[in-house]
Amino acid sequence: MSADVSPHEHYVLPEQLCIGLYVHLDLSWTEHPFTFSSFKIKSLDQISTIQGLGLSRVRYAPARSDNKPLAAPKPGDGPATPPPPPLPRDENPAFHAKRARMQRLGEQRAKAAACEKELLSAAKTIKSINQNVFSRPDEVKEAAGTLIKSIADSMLVDADVSIQLMADKVGGEEVYYHSLNVSLLSMMLAKELKAPAPVVQMVGMGALFHDIGELEIPDRVVRKQDAHTKAETALLQMHCEYGVNIARKMNLPNEVLQVIAQHHERVDGSGYPSGATAAQMSLLSRIVSLVNAYDELCNPPNPAKAMTPHEALSTMFAQQRNQFDQLAMSTFVRCMGVYPPGTIVVLSNGAIAMVVSVNTTKPLRPVVLVYDPSVPKEEAIVVDLEVEQDVSVTKTMRPQQLSSDAHAYLSPRKRMTYYFDTESGKVGA
Repeated sequence: MSADVSPHEHYVLPEQLCIGLYVHLDLSWTEHPFTFSSFKIKSLDQISTIQGLGLSRVRYAPARSDNKPLAAPKPGDGPATPPPPPLPRDENPAFHAKRARMQRLGEQRAKAAACEKELLSAAKTIKSINQNVFSRPDEVKEAAGTLIKSIADSMLVDADVSIQLMADKVGGEEVYYHSLNVSLLSMMLAKELKAPAPVVQMVGMGALFHDIGELEIPDRVVRKQDAHTKAETALLQMHCEYGVNIARKMNLPNEVLQVIAQHHERVDGSGYPSGATAAQMSLLSRIVSLVNAYDELCNPPNPAKAMTPHEALSTMFAQQRNQFDQLAMSTFVRCMGVYPPGTIVVLSNGAIAMVVSVNTTKPLRPVVLVYDPSVPKEEAIVVDLEVEQDVSVTKTMRPQQLSSDAHAYLSPRKRMTYYFDTESGKVGA
């Protein structure tokens, strides 16, 4: 069979396969042992495995191949050597590896479901805190302390922290996720900065209550999606002072009051309400100021103005770096990864994927959810690039650049919501 069957599709016989050929296996994902259905052949073992799949011909992409296929046998060459008979699946090590990979996928889905359950529980706690802060301040203080201690206890185990991207609008409590996002990411950052456990918890409390003063401002101003008037901006900026007053009545520690007062300050003096500089800001305030700015870029009141996580980090690093603590900034970028959760990426094998998790110690090798039309969306392949060393991220995409099918499949988040997991399997909330 000729390699130029049609101008659009190219096929070869199994015996024409060679290293460097980029092939597409026209089988369901469970019918072959490879991580991807499309890939570049890198070894003779892979050729042997493909030849054992029983395909009469193999589709390939000339433009993405390093070599041309081997010459097809000519009529006078005598009978072609048949491909080796396929090994029974129970005896095939490649299929054993695939089964193990599928088991890991199942475990990852279960872990994500557990994270979402814990996230919803945490969001409900924050909702209760907001509703009862004036009427039952002592109960609110205790509930907040319990939530933050629980998160800290899980986060501070001797394990790598993995930041997970959560589904949109888990339980419809998305209005409370900003405080939770800022708390989780601030605690993660404090941990990575080697802060002792009591400081990690204190930064979590400060972050949890950082916007509590907004309860004193009309919701139409706080949630307004268009530009604020001068009067509205002045009112909105009062939330720092209002928040300090509320926190003082709750007898929260001075460190928490500082975070509430300073979470919009910038180390170069360009922030509000006091124009404080680095020397006047506490370490906890410098951490929360950075994380709060990141989450506001990703999750503004108007979702149409949202930056992707990759864009938000890039913007902060390239254009706003002088506004933030340098060590906190570089550590945050390392923790979130060059490709933070929620980023749409193109992989080196051409596949399109969405980053769903970043291990804070391996930021260049995230876990991605792969767009593969041959795999049902609910069973989408999740690939850990730390394990699949042959594949890497080559570039990022904006969600708007996706085809309608890929967009529906990957379901890019309109709002970014994070939770975390640890390698020990312990989930915090």
